[in-house]
Formats: sequence, C-alpha cells, structure tokens
Amino acid sequence: MDDLEIVSYRPEFQAQVLALVVSAWEPVFVKTQAEVPAFVYKNFWPQGWRSRQVAEVSALVDIAPEKIWLAVKNGHLAGFVGISIHPEDQMGQVSIVAVSREHQRRGVGKALMEFAECKIRDAGMKMVMVETGGDSGHEPARRTYEALGYERWPVARYFKPL
Repeated sequence: MDDLEIVSYRPEFQAQVLALVVSAWEPVFVKTQAEVPAFVYKNFWPQGWRSRQVAEVSALVDIAPEKIWLAVKNGHLAGFVGISIHPEDQMGQVSIVAVSREHQRRGVGKALMEFAECKIRDAGMKMVMVETGGDSGHEPARRTYEALGYERWPVARYFKPL
C-alpha cells in the first residue's frame, strides 16, 4: 500500500478515530449481541456498546496518545492501532486495532499489525499479543491474526449472573 502512511496520533484526527470505531465495529457488535449470553452483554454495555467504545477510545487518545498510531490514506483515516509494552513479560500488546469499513480487506489491518510488531520488536520485546472475541463478529479479526502467524491460546472465560 504505497499511498498508506502510518503516523503518530494527532489530536485533529480524534473525531475521525471515534467515528471509525463506531462504523467499523457496528457489524461486529450486532453479531456479538446475538451470540453472547444476554446478561453478559447487558453488564458489559449497559448503555450500549457505542457509548462505552467511544468513552474508552476517547480516554485512550487523551491519556496515552503516544501509544496510538494512525493509518492515513490521502489525508483520511483508514485505521489505527494501539500498542502497549509489558517488559515484565517481554511482551508487547496490540491493545486496539480498527480499520474503516471502506478500507477493510485491502491490507490496512495487515499494515497496522506489521507496524505494531516492528515497534514492539524495537522496544526489545520477545513476543506480541493481541486479543479478540470468539464470536462470529470477530471472525475476520481472527483470520487476519492467524494469517500473520499468530497462534491462538485457548482461554476459557465463564460468566454467571448474580
């Protein structure tokens, strides 16, 4: 992707980042809501997923903008990635990644992941981790990670209403 540039987060992109989060993740959360237990969904997103995602991403770009990198194509936001370093585990983490719907399946996610891996490697880390959901809405993300050589660690997470 010759015309894709990955740059440090800039505040003038905040509105585009938040709009991208809602647009890109809407089809994911439709499937998530249909597939997870209702009490789990309701507890994680009592005011709806949009408000929580926007609040969390807003906090991330306000508190730790140096951890966010933007994929910009022709002056427009195509996606973004968040990176955290965990030296105690010799691990970097892709804490968030999102690609605009119009740029999905065009190499932007792959470019962001490879960029994150380089940053993490340059920080001296020995491995990288990314997490995603196991529902069908997150299937495209899992395919991307597996195509990039990520190995799935089976985790069992149980919930019970009180």
